[in-house]
Amino acid sequence: MALLPERWRKDLIRAAGEIVIRVNAGDETSARIRAEVMEILTNPEVGHWQLVACGLVADGHPEPKEADR
Repeated sequence: MALLPERWRKDLIRAAGEIVIRVNAGDETSARIRAEVMEILTNPEVGHWQLVACGLVADGHPEPKEADR
């Protein structure tokens, strides 16, 4: 978590046997967040980690996909 940008608020939880890091990145898009995380994962210290999902969460629930709107 220390490698994530300081401007992001971070929360670490465990869900369904996985480690989940939730971030509040202000107005940044999920694509931008994904890009930053993928860059961080090139660091050998965390290179064994993988990004499984990246999406926006509103009020604790994922935002509906365009097809669901």
